[in-house]
Amino acid sequence: MQKTLQATAIAFGCASVSFLHMNAQTQNTEKKQPNIIFILSDDHAYQAIGAYGNKIAQTPNIDRIANEGALLTTNLVANSISGPSRACLLTGKYSHMNGFKENEKDDFDMNQLLFTDVLKQSGYQTAWIGKMHLGSLPRGLDFWSVLPGQGHYYNPDFICQPNDTVRFDGYVSDVVTDLSLDWIKKRESSKPFFLVIGHKATHRQWLPDLQDLGAYDDINFPLPENFYDNYEGREAASKQDMSIEKTLDLKRDLKVHGDYVNHPSYNRFTDEQKKIFQNYYEDKITREFDDKNLSGKELTEWKFQRYLKDYYAVANSMDRNIGRVLDYLDENNLADNTVIIYTSDQGFYMGEHGWFDKRFIYEESLKTPFVIRYPNVIKAGTRNDNLISNIDWAPTVLDIAGAKIPDEIQGESFLPLLAKPKINTKWRDASYYHYYEFPEPHHVFPHFGIRTERYKIVKFYGGVDNWELYDLKTDPQEMCNLINNPEYKGIVTELKKKLKDQILKYKDYEALEILDKSK
Repeated sequence: MQKTLQATAIAFGCASVSFLHMNAQTQNTEKKQPNIIFILSDDHAYQAIGAYGNKIAQTPNIDRIANEGALLTTNLVANSISGPSRACLLTGKYSHMNGFKENEKDDFDMNQLLFTDVLKQSGYQTAWIGKMHLGSLPRGLDFWSVLPGQGHYYNPDFICQPNDTVRFDGYVSDVVTDLSLDWIKKRESSKPFFLVIGHKATHRQWLPDLQDLGAYDDINFPLPENFYDNYEGREAASKQDMSIEKTLDLKRDLKVHGDYVNHPSYNRFTDEQKKIFQNYYEDKITREFDDKNLSGKELTEWKFQRYLKDYYAVANSMDRNIGRVLDYLDENNLADNTVIIYTSDQGFYMGEHGWFDKRFIYEESLKTPFVIRYPNVIKAGTRNDNLISNIDWAPTVLDIAGAKIPDEIQGESFLPLLAKPKINTKWRDASYYHYYEFPEPHHVFPHFGIRTERYKIVKFYGGVDNWELYDLKTDPQEMCNLINNPEYKGIVTELKKKLKDQILKYKDYEALEILDKSK
């Protein structure tokens, strides 16, 4: 069924907790509960955003949120993969507690306590619009409209209330934003609202909005220093299947000699869309590839350039649409009483270690961007370096809403760290991580570990039986495994004890059994 972009907007909820509203009330007893917009992207790397120091990326609207509020420099995930990360958001709990450890294999149990339930009990209208990717349809929200599975970039389908599938004309970032703004317009204005805007960008296969094709073609992206990593001393890294050289596919990922007959996204094109797309990828990119006749390192580096050009171009549309949301808030006198958050479900490799994708506990996939604007509560230009986890997102949202944080939530509200940064607030000194999905699709062995301010220790299992240790102060690129370095013997002992303490604190008994049996 075809519909235009004027259809009723739809959405599902997200997870968070409450302290900040109480602080705001001390300044203004008549201040209403703030509206909260939680913008969640997919696979958007922090190192590909201007506010995080990237001089090439065109992300002025994400940067604006950071400049007008706070930027978290060490926002970490509990499990670097899309669905499980979203489950951590909804529950404020680790994967082993919320039951959603792996994409596709698991379906998220929507019947458990979600932080959106608490928001509704606190008087909020709740909605989720766009990508959810949890294998289950939303429940308990006032409004939802979600992409089936990964969704499509062009002329996407949405599953809408009451579970009917509707196809919308246009590019997915535009459609998600149209539906979101439509819902905001039609909401019950007497109540505060919480809205998740779930973007598909920047997920593989990186199909840009047609107006953004070639946006970065004049850029020669610098190779990361460790692009040609040989993985010495890191067995798990040496056995992965996520390299730009070997795994990134010319036809599927880079659109060279594209399959316009069988590709599920290309089949959705109108004739006009297909013509524009083919003019770029066939008449320009594929012709360039054929003329060059590349092999070896030259081919690998050409693939790297094409990967980044498409990835960045996909992000352009998302940022432009974030700007539409900011403009709408300004134009409708909503900006002063609306908290706006931008984050991604995990980080992503932009050629570091020669990789794309995520999964590993290493920095590029462990860290994810997080910027938040809360007028009159969080001072513009705030930067926070604490070890924040995505299990903390839900309790923090609840805190903003003035809602009580349920005892079963494992995360903590970091709102005090942002609202009163000069007060010495006790906070965690280690962040726990556990990844499970193996062997498909990228042959990354399961592992768990902790990241402290300076160190990272990790235990790989399920096919390899190795420990790794990194000193992030001396080795920020994580190239040198120090686990057997005698100078770090005391540090290893201390970190293994801290790791066990974290495992016990968060009740990860599977990891505890592996730890007790390890060397």
